[in-house]
Amino acid sequence: MSEVELRSVQKTFSDGKTGETAVLQNVNLRVRSGEFAVLLGPSGCGKSTSLRIIAGLELATSGDVLIDGRRVNETPASRRGIAMVFQNYALYPHLTVLENIVFGLRVRRTPKAERERRGREAAEKLGLTAYLNRKPAQLSGGQRQRAALGRALVTDAKVVLMDEPLSNLDAKLRHQMRIELRTLQQELGLTVVYVTHDQVEAMTMADHVVVMRAGRIVQAADPVTLYREPADAEVAAFIGSPPMNIIQASRNERGVEIDGVAQRVAVDVAARVGGALMVGIRPESLRLDPVPGGIELISRIRMIEVLGAETLLTVDLSGGQSLVTRLPGIVPATVGENVRLHAHPDDLHFFDNDSGLRLTGDSFSPRKATA
Repeated sequence: MSEVELRSVQKTFSDGKTGETAVLQNVNLRVRSGEFAVLLGPSGCGKSTSLRIIAGLELATSGDVLIDGRRVNETPASRRGIAMVFQNYALYPHLTVLENIVFGLRVRRTPKAERERRGREAAEKLGLTAYLNRKPAQLSGGQRQRAALGRALVTDAKVVLMDEPLSNLDAKLRHQMRIELRTLQQELGLTVVYVTHDQVEAMTMADHVVVMRAGRIVQAADPVTLYREPADAEVAAFIGSPPMNIIQASRNERGVEIDGVAQRVAVDVAARVGGALMVGIRPESLRLDPVPGGIELISRIRMIEVLGAETLLTVDLSGGQSLVTRLPGIVPATVGENVRLHAHPDDLHFFDNDSGLRLTGDSFSPRKATA
C-alpha cells in the first residue's frame, strides 16, 4: 500500500507580530494506493503548501498526515518513503544526468555498483540512456524533466509528489509529457499527488481531482463528475476549455427567466421562489439547430475563433450578457451578424446567486421550455 491522507489539516503563518494568516483550513484528503490525484486551483489556494506538508518540508499547525495509515507528522522528510519532483527540476548543474539521478542513493551510501545499476534502469524507462553523461545544460526541457523524475524513481518510492513539473515546457512538449507521465505512473503503480493550476492537465491526467480555493477543498471528484456536476459556479467557470458560461437569471412561480432569452425555463421549484440566480451553459451545449423543447437565445456575434476542427463564437445577448459557443468544424459566420443559438433545458446548470452553490435535486430540476 502507498496511501496518503490528510486529516483536518490546518496551516497558519505568523506575520512576526500579532497577526496570523490561515493558508490551509480543515483540509481532509485521501489519495488511494496507485491513484493519480491532482490538487488544482489558482495561485495562493494552498495546493503547494499541502504538498509540502505531505513531503515533510512544512509542518502542519494542527491535524494529521498519514502515509500507509501511519502518522508521520514528526517523521523527517527523508524517512517518509516519498520522492518529490519540483517545478524547476532542482538538478545539479555540475553533475551528469546519471550522477543527478543517483544523487539520493549516493547520500544514503548505497554501493556504487548498485546505484549505477538502478540509475541506468531508471534512465532506460525514461528514454535517457543516451544522455547519461551529459550535463543538465545540454538537455532539452523535457529531458531535464525526465531526469528529475528519474531521481524520484530510483529511490523505489511508491509515493511521488509533483509540484507543477510541466509549467516550464512549451505547449507541444507539455502534451507529450502528460501522456508519458500518466503512462509511467500506471505501469509502475505509483501513487502520485500532483499540483497544478492548469485544468487541462488535471482533467487529462487525474483519477481524482481536488479543487482548492482559499485554503479549502471545494470539490473532490473524478474528472467526469467534476465536469458534469460542478459544486459551485466558480468551479464551473474554472473547469473546461472554454469554461462554462455563467449568466444571470431570475426565478418566480412560473420558472426561470434568463436575461435576454425570450422563453422561460419551467422547473420544479422546491427552494425559495423569487430572486436572482445564475445559469450555467457549457459552450458545446449551445447549437445552431433548433432543439425540441429547448430554448432559443438571440445574439449578435462579437468574435470568431476558427480552430479548424471547431469554431468558437463569442456572442452578446440582447440583455447585455455574453457567452461562448463551441461549434464543430468551420462555421460560415460574420462579426456583427445575428445568430440564434439553441440549448436543451437538461443541459442547464443552476447556481444560487448568493452562495454560488449548485442547486440540485428538488431545488431545480429542468422539465421543459415554455413560451
